[in-house]
Amino acid sequence: MNRLKNIDKRWLILVVVVIGILIAFLPPVKSRLSTQYELLRTRIVYFFNPPSEAVFEPSETDPLTVETAVGTARAEMLLTLTPEIKATATPKAGPTAKPTLTSTPVPDSVILPGVVYVDQHGRWNYCGPANLTMALKFWGWSGDRDDVAKVVKPGSPDTKLDFIQRGLPDKNVMPYELVDFVNTQTIEYRALSRYGGDIDLLKRLIAAGFPVVVEKGYYERDYTGKIDWLGHYLFTTGYDDARGGFIVQDAYLKPGKDLLSKYEDYQDGWRSFNYLFMVVYPANREDEVLNLLGPWADETWAANHALAFANQEIADLKGNDLFFAYFNKGTSHVALNQYSDAAIAYDQAFSQYSKWDTAKGNRPFRMMWYQTGPYFAYYYSARYQDVINLANTTLKDTISKPTLEESLLWRGRAYYMIGDTNAAVADYRAALQVHADWYPAVQALQELGLQP
Repeated sequence: MNRLKNIDKRWLILVVVVIGILIAFLPPVKSRLSTQYELLRTRIVYFFNPPSEAVFEPSETDPLTVETAVGTARAEMLLTLTPEIKATATPKAGPTAKPTLTSTPVPDSVILPGVVYVDQHGRWNYCGPANLTMALKFWGWSGDRDDVAKVVKPGSPDTKLDFIQRGLPDKNVMPYELVDFVNTQTIEYRALSRYGGDIDLLKRLIAAGFPVVVEKGYYERDYTGKIDWLGHYLFTTGYDDARGGFIVQDAYLKPGKDLLSKYEDYQDGWRSFNYLFMVVYPANREDEVLNLLGPWADETWAANHALAFANQEIADLKGNDLFFAYFNKGTSHVALNQYSDAAIAYDQAFSQYSKWDTAKGNRPFRMMWYQTGPYFAYYYSARYQDVINLANTTLKDTISKPTLEESLLWRGRAYYMIGDTNAAVADYRAALQVHADWYPAVQALQELGLQP
């Protein structure tokens, strides 16, 4: 009798185990378990290899010291603020329309109606799709965040690698990808982005009925309790001078609808991305948007304006903020195709990064997840080893898995230039495993006579 009871117990245990396995393979459960596994894995990797401690050191630096550069920043600022700006390379062409800045005063408070809040919850790395969806839905678009993600972060061509969520390894969607989505995947809407925005410009756009998406730094405590920096898009739909801030829709926070972001905090975070802003609008209202933008309608003017402001902040700021100011200077030079000047600015930025006051928080080790200006600068200055070293630091030391397609692409390009074609091809193919059919990697392979 006891033997029969033991057999029954074993069968019961077996049935329970089988049922548990079957439940674990249900998509919602599998996704949650896999997500928790990835979080645990990342924390283990970061425990033994803290990403904030990884510091890239350029192999070739400008003879000017950072202190000397700070002293000359004001002179450079005055030069770049003059009406006739002489670039060291052929500037990009701006829109044909060249409107002047309107001086019409704006109200003290504007809160745009008709905002449809879209969060990024239940998805990883969905900040870009969620914010662009809000910007499009404001004008009546019928799609959703997954429609955006299918295009801007399609994931791996091997669906087995995306069993949790399509596009999960793709950590970031670049601003140009969001702009391209609007301009190529819709007919009735258009989008543009510019560097060097300011609070008054955003108010003017909002007062005229055009909400704005900005890219900014975001601070929160990590699981160890230290302040961490992340990149974040923020849909801005109003402002209130009496309360001293913008009205924003934060796709990440709970709750995230109609939050107040104080002007000082807003600008402090916005600095991390060279004051980049994006406007989505109906195609038939483009002239209206260009007139509201004034000189910002010209992309070259906007980049030069951003450069001037970066120089001003280099002269005025101190401490950790100097890293972002120098980085912005490099980014502005890249936008103007001034790559040698950009490389010098980025050298100075990384010098500041190495001296980061970690008592105030972790180093912003995710910076190269979101911005790729240093790759442009070093590559087009023929500093290929610096491209490789920076990509290695980014891919090996700041992220738990090497899933940043931009870093893989630029490292591949640099490998090719120093004669290591096999390593270049491997990086191009790895980039396509993160972002299927990504044109720059496809083109790089095709130029070598290879199929993606």
